[in-house]
Amino acid sequence: MGIWYRVRDLEAARAFYRETLGFEEAYVDEEDRWARLVRGSAEVALAEGEPQEEETILTLDVEDVKAEADRLREAGVQVGTVLEIPGTIRLLDVFDLDGNRLQLSQDI
Repeated sequence: MGIWYRVRDLEAARAFYRETLGFEEAYVDEEDRWARLVRGSAEVALAEGEPQEEETILTLDVEDVKAEADRLREAGVQVGTVLEIPGTIRLLDVFDLDGNRLQLSQDI
């Protein structure tokens, strides 16, 4: 299993991860209120509950961090500033509906 995030509203979080971040649902447990979603080799599990500050951060590889930053901002998603290590990598912090932090990464 990949990363676990707690979310206040499971349905809203599932929709955000599917529609905004491009994940596909692999499993939903309505009784215990959790879901597993995948995007390529990345996996995230969302469990209904009070969000907690996590040490572990899900990182997603994207083709163009700057374009994703613009797209997500236009969609009303909270994102940080694109950080770049010249000639190496670009990174962007993205926050889901409950403030859980993810990171987009682009090798340059």
